[in-house]
Amino acid sequence: EKQSEIFSKFSCTMVSESVMQSLTDEVTPQGVLAVVEMPEAVPNPLLGNCLLLDRVQDPGNVGTILRTAVACGVKDVFLIDCADAYSPKTVRSSMGGIFRVNLVKIGEAEAIDLFKQKGITLLCADMDGENVFEFCTPEKFCLCVGNEGQGISENLKLSANKKISIPMQGGMESLNVAVATSVALYTLLNNIKGV
Repeated sequence: EKQSEIFSKFSCTMVSESVMQSLTDEVTPQGVLAVVEMPEAVPNPLLGNCLLLDRVQDPGNVGTILRTAVACGVKDVFLIDCADAYSPKTVRSSMGGIFRVNLVKIGEAEAIDLFKQKGITLLCADMDGENVFEFCTPEKFCLCVGNEGQGISENLKLSANKKISIPMQGGMESLNVAVATSVALYTLLNNIKGV
């Protein structure tokens, strides 16, 4: 389809600069805004590998993780008490990824039960885990990453099938949660058994 045909399906309204400024929280907006309906989560997803975000509070981190999930082919992202996935900062940092994943808000106990029921291996990112670069990834897994300051809840750690970590040098103890998720997810997908 030509771009003019695509846009002809929508109504467009031109507004003044002052109206645009009142509609956005950006200092220098790109000049285009859209009103879209929020997609509903698909019940009982888990058609492939997935992510579980445990209390990730920074909208920029949530958006970056969603962007990485899409780039890795991960379709389902579960959120336990995270930053608003549809806040402007999250949407911007996801670079459109938010519209290409299935977001499911879930409680901790419900998540644990779901993964057990579906036979999904729960892998928690933790400093005391196995080296992710030497880890033999199971066919179906859920990577769980935690809060920026406190990490993953004790209950999720206890429920995990395995803990994985990213080895670090130079006295560093941790990485930004979005960076760590990217490194771990790409590595896990590259090391799936039999691949």
